[in-house]
Amino acid sequence: MYAKVIVDVPSAQTDRQFDYEIPDNWKSIVQPGMRVVVPFGPRKIQGFVMSISEQSSYEQTKAVVELLDAEPILADEFLQLGNWLAEETLSFKVSAYQLMIPAALRTKVRKQLKANEIDSLPPHLRRLFDQGKVYQWDDLIKEGASVLSDVQAEVKKGTLEVEYVVLEKGKTKTQRLVQLNMSLEQALSLLTKRANKQIELVHILSRQPAPISIQALLEEGQTTHASLKPLREKGIIKEVDQEVYRDPLSGLQFERTEPLKLTNQQQQVVDQVNPCIQKEKHDVFLLHGVTGSGKTEVYLQVIQQALDLQKEAIMLVPEISLTPQMVNRFKGRFGSEVAVLHSGLSMGEKYDEWRKIKRKEVKVVVGARSAIFAPFDRLGMIIIDEEHETSYKQEENPRYHARDVAIWRAQYHQCPVILGSATPLLETYARAKKEVYHLLTLDERVQNRKMPAVHIVDMREELREGNRSMFSTVLFEKLKDRVANGEQSVLFLNRRGHSTFVMCRDCGYVATCESCDISLTYHRSQNRLKCHYCGHEESMPRTCKSCGSEHIRFFGSGTQKVEEELTRVLPEARVIRMDVDTTRKKGSHERLLSAFEKKQADILLGTQMIAKGLDFPSITLVGVLAADSMLHIPDFRSAERTFQLLEQVSGRAGRHELTGEVVIQSYSPEHYSIDLVKAHDYQAFFQTEMNQRKFGQYPPYVYMTLITISHQELMKVIDVAETVVAFLRRELSTETTVLGPVASPLARIKDRYRYQCMIKYKNEPKLRKVLVEIREHYQRELNKGLQLTIDLQPYLFT
Repeated sequence: MYAKVIVDVPSAQTDRQFDYEIPDNWKSIVQPGMRVVVPFGPRKIQGFVMSISEQSSYEQTKAVVELLDAEPILADEFLQLGNWLAEETLSFKVSAYQLMIPAALRTKVRKQLKANEIDSLPPHLRRLFDQGKVYQWDDLIKEGASVLSDVQAEVKKGTLEVEYVVLEKGKTKTQRLVQLNMSLEQALSLLTKRANKQIELVHILSRQPAPISIQALLEEGQTTHASLKPLREKGIIKEVDQEVYRDPLSGLQFERTEPLKLTNQQQQVVDQVNPCIQKEKHDVFLLHGVTGSGKTEVYLQVIQQALDLQKEAIMLVPEISLTPQMVNRFKGRFGSEVAVLHSGLSMGEKYDEWRKIKRKEVKVVVGARSAIFAPFDRLGMIIIDEEHETSYKQEENPRYHARDVAIWRAQYHQCPVILGSATPLLETYARAKKEVYHLLTLDERVQNRKMPAVHIVDMREELREGNRSMFSTVLFEKLKDRVANGEQSVLFLNRRGHSTFVMCRDCGYVATCESCDISLTYHRSQNRLKCHYCGHEESMPRTCKSCGSEHIRFFGSGTQKVEEELTRVLPEARVIRMDVDTTRKKGSHERLLSAFEKKQADILLGTQMIAKGLDFPSITLVGVLAADSMLHIPDFRSAERTFQLLEQVSGRAGRHELTGEVVIQSYSPEHYSIDLVKAHDYQAFFQTEMNQRKFGQYPPYVYMTLITISHQELMKVIDVAETVVAFLRRELSTETTVLGPVASPLARIKDRYRYQCMIKYKNEPKLRKVLVEIREHYQRELNKGLQLTIDLQPYLFT
């Protein structure tokens, strides 16, 4: 018998299956989806078993050295998904499979067998656990094939369980518990009558049916560890270690909530989705609901429908910052049936949440992009909230989009997918218009609350009238009113730091990063200049490096500078700032939002992370300080992103009883992406932007592929880029447009020069074959410093 194995070496030469002989004693055990250790050249490495075969096409094969799993870690669904993903994104298969397992299992792992029910095991297996509840896997391998086969049967029953103890990176967390080791009478006979505290502890333990934590015992007995020592020495008590999950939400209280009465529109949406869940029918729904229309309640009720049918559900949210409020809603409704997966968790927490899902202890996962790979096997519902968010696209290999993976998994499980947004991606909305997706609409806010009134302020006029402050007169007056009335405001600025750049007023020199072609950002709190691309830092110069002048000034405003200005002009206002700098520490998102919810601040100032998902009753004013900051970026989606961001941030105001107002400050107030926010008119924006896209031949009218080439030597980059473009023009059809090569908008990052070329096409059957040829041609050079990235669905063009 032979195992066809994908080895854990992501390169073109190894991106195929290798045959390994299965030793006789493992023939009945090895299954597709298991991880194995195999000899590969002089070393031993991990691999994934793809399939089992009775024959090999090679005369000589090596044998599998070690089994890493007692049961497949990747179900058949994920083996198929990995293959599809590798083809879709032109990545290596092993990279696709690594996405699907937690990081804790990608490191060095020690495996052990744990007994859940020792008494119900057959005698020859029970003896393995004479020394405790755990038996090392390495020792088990030596026991022979029959024992391994019996172990496998017991694992299926649940009496035994395979545990992965992650070495170095993270381990299974245990808690020390204590219990009586004899009867109460025997214990008391061993203690003197004066040992009051020890007698009290023994009585407490005698009343406990199960082991109790040492901490809880000492607290109840109001004593210290010193009282336990004699009990331990006399053998009166026995200590045991019990596994506990690391809980990323420990210490948080969740109020139980009941389903709300739905509006007519919400009910219509639920009535269209539920039959798909009941009949196990696959469909993709686009839920286009204005901000505050109650999309989350719809999500909760359709997920409840799936749970009632013994199915499972995945709920994707775009970022960690969105997770706290969404997790609150889901935990409040579904309690302990919810697992949470996002990048803010430690490796150990992610591993524990993944095991809860794998062990079927939860039925709902709320998480960011990678949660789409949650190992459920009875999926009944997948929801992607804020589907327009770019964070659903992974920007390193494999460059997958969570939406595509969601649709693939939903087809596999024959269940519906809901893509929800107040401002859907143009491509998504165009698909809904063409009835590729099923369009559902919520165009009214819950309880018919009004959409916030939007005022657009022309900052050019403010300058003409002598107002050089970063706050327009209208915004400042409204902020003052809100603070006086005890209402809350949100101020949005899409830049962190104090100033966007530092310039010499005498010679025009701008402080730039030595390794990247980008200006350094000034951070006042540390009085340092930082590069937001490579992390380079330097102290703030006192004189110009170019001409020696002392006339160095700060230009542009970041969140730090706005916070300072607020403190100066509105000293009575309490401000909470939320950006990457203030939310680095674990749990800081939850802490800052919780403080704002408890009204410990009047103004929430922040970057993109506050633009969406927040739902606080007292927010009646939203101010956008620089609406144009994303409008003039060299990207065909810049107008769309501007409209989405402004509409999303506007939607934070007036979501409850109090009416809301929005003030948008702009130097381009006449631009349609800003002007149409006034009427909250997505339809008009869609039509205008689609005309622009058609004229420029951009998605959704064409598909695009971006190739980026980078190297430490500029001439090498140019040479490769020109060769690649010439090859593309020669091989692809005449209807396909190849643009470039040109220097990337960020022409140098981390001392690497960057060039790019763009392919635009409607139908290009040879594209994938040609791209694979390019990658294989440069394979040898890719190991010598050349980087060639191919993005078949580009969202970033920097």
